[in-house]
Amino acid sequence: MAGGEQGGDNLKGLSKIFNGETIKGRANVAKATYAGIGLLILYFSLKPSKK
Repeated sequence: MAGGEQGGDNLKGLSKIFNGETIKGRANVAKATYAGIGLLILYFSLKPSKK
């Protein structure tokens, strides 16, 4: 086929965790996105204000 190898056996590292072709991989991407947004909100809300 035109897409090359589509098997999950050749993935390593973060590519295996954040695989966009599987339900689990897409869920991991969503979780990482929500965690990043939450950390940004937490950082800006707890950051001391300038005087």
